[in-house]
Amino acid sequence: MSTTKVVVVTGVSSGIGRATATKFVKRGCRVFGTVRKLAKAAPLPGVELIEMDVSDDASVQSGIRLIIDLAKRIDVLVNNAGTSLVGAVEESSVAEAVSLFDANVFGILRTAKAVLPQMRTQRSGRIVNISSVLGFLPAPYMGLYAASKHAVEGLSETLDHEVRQFGVRVSLVEPSFTRTNLDVNAPQANAKIADYDRERGLASRAIVESVKSAPEPEGVAEAVVDAALGTWRMRHTPGGQASLLSKLRRFMPAAPVDASLRKSFGLG
Repeated sequence: MSTTKVVVVTGVSSGIGRATATKFVKRGCRVFGTVRKLAKAAPLPGVELIEMDVSDDASVQSGIRLIIDLAKRIDVLVNNAGTSLVGAVEESSVAEAVSLFDANVFGILRTAKAVLPQMRTQRSGRIVNISSVLGFLPAPYMGLYAASKHAVEGLSETLDHEVRQFGVRVSLVEPSFTRTNLDVNAPQANAKIADYDRERGLASRAIVESVKSAPEPEGVAEAVVDAALGTWRMRHTPGGQASLLSKLRRFMPAAPVDASLRKSFGLG
């Protein structure tokens, strides 16, 4: 029986997903990468591309079923696909919130539900969910995104309690700003309110500058591979700013953490 790990990574078109899939290939895994439109996807050496939209129930079920038909098992699921949104909470519509949660939270629910029957049958598996430092910190003008990542954290911790009886474990990877297009090209809330213009502008510029000076996605990808193939633990924070923020949140008083966070978003 083959000992090659079968890995599924969602959202491999660019950024963290693409870097992660590549690292799994280098570790000798059989890697399936999902993309929303196969016809528009650039080839990724060593990765078998599968068309799958995590926001669509039928697409997820079809994509995961195809992978199981091809590989006969799934050892690792990495939930990386997601989106972002910049805007004050008051400016953000319920429709925008639903769309964001559909990708960032319900997408994870869909893929987990699709792979778990196979993982329960084989009595083994790892699910690695890409969260963010904004899963445990607030973020001015990224409130809906932060809320979605807080939800990912709660969902992941609960799911781990439920599925460990089947030999399946769930982990979180919590990166800080990473040099990808996710934050630089983040959509803005549609219904802008003039009273927020000054601070929103400051925060938006701070986000762009943070991304420009952020590390490449390879460090996050390494943390994902460790979460998937190494000794289990719930939280994995890539080295650098993410690790520092995790320690500050745990050990520093709330007031200085709050002041430091406001400063980092350009709010003084």
